[in-house]
Amino acid sequence: MRLFQLLSLLQTSRDWSGTDLASRLEVDIRTVRRDIERLRDLGYPVVAAQGRAGYRLGAGAKLPPLLLDDEEAIAVAIGLRTAASGTIAGIEESSLRALAKLEQVLPSRLRHRVQLVHSVTETLPSHGPTVDPDTLTAIATACRDHEILRFDYSSHDGTASVRKTEPHRVVHTGRRWYLVGWDVDRGDWRTYRVDRIQPRIPTGPRFTPREVPELAGYVSRGVSTSAYRYHAKITLGVSASVAAQRVPPTTGVIEALDDDTCLLHTGSNSLDEIIVYVGLFDFPFTIEEPPELIARARELADRFAQASASR
Repeated sequence: MRLFQLLSLLQTSRDWSGTDLASRLEVDIRTVRRDIERLRDLGYPVVAAQGRAGYRLGAGAKLPPLLLDDEEAIAVAIGLRTAASGTIAGIEESSLRALAKLEQVLPSRLRHRVQLVHSVTETLPSHGPTVDPDTLTAIATACRDHEILRFDYSSHDGTASVRKTEPHRVVHTGRRWYLVGWDVDRGDWRTYRVDRIQPRIPTGPRFTPREVPELAGYVSRGVSTSAYRYHAKITLGVSASVAAQRVPPTTGVIEALDDDTCLLHTGSNSLDEIIVYVGLFDFPFTIEEPPELIARARELADRFAQASASR
């Protein structure tokens, strides 16, 4: 248990003096030194901090054994099972291999809890696009290092183009991965589907990060409204909190108007698709724009009225 506590301290982003470690662990300096050597024997690269007497956990040439508490072990096991049916191409087999290794060393009490969760959980297969892990890594590296990223991109209508972007963040919505970045040639923020990106190597020069928009709202607008031919605004006769339970961020953006009404921003390449979607809501709504959507709703309303009147 003391080794686990020591490792947890060393994994934080700071240097620890021997005196500080001894105080936190409630032992003497000699015990700390012995425990440091035990961690090194186990493969953990504990190095002396430069400039003063102290310790930190460095990067090693090989992966050392992990020390996990009960909740961490369960979280990793469930996460690996989920990743096995995820949206990153080729990660399924690696996740299952890692899960098998972990379950072999789990104490019986933890193995039972993990198996219980698995036994009552069904994961629906994903038929959507998958992301190449090398592409995801290349994008993440460019984001971290603030380097211009050039890539071939295929838009939703199949149009191919070459983009030059200051990458900011990768966003995962649960179904798809997106890159948010500043498009250098267009002079504006853009959202790109990662499964449509083919990075060009090497990356470009470094850049100074810009002040970014509010990320969650920006991505939600980008994937639910901006990318489509028709942009709709629809007043809903319920509070924003109620509407948010029905409308996921990937489908629309909810804007509160007052305690009892809110505004839905959504989009589609089909007017009928928007009408059918909001028509299935079990609360009142009013279409505000665009005019084409209002006209199409009236046309369909007349058609349904005629169909019901003939019965």
